[in-house]
Amino acid sequence: MEQKVLEIINNIRAAKDMAPIAELHAEDKLRDDLGLTSFDLAELTVNIEDEFDIDIFEDGLVDTVGQIYAKLS
Repeated sequence: MEQKVLEIINNIRAAKDMAPIAELHAEDKLRDDLGLTSFDLAELTVNIEDEFDIDIFEDGLVDTVGQIYAKLS
């Protein structure tokens, strides 16, 4: 699961010509640390929902990688 989330985030970053991230940490902030915009978060939501059949933003905003992992667990 964590590897797939990393792959999805790196695909979004690659589309913006941003360097890939080697590893994710639970405390990483999606906007501040990973450089994702609102549009990127929408794309992240769609990709995670396609992969895991879960809407990570269903119960409100998700700000960190750890919150994504918690929703997927």
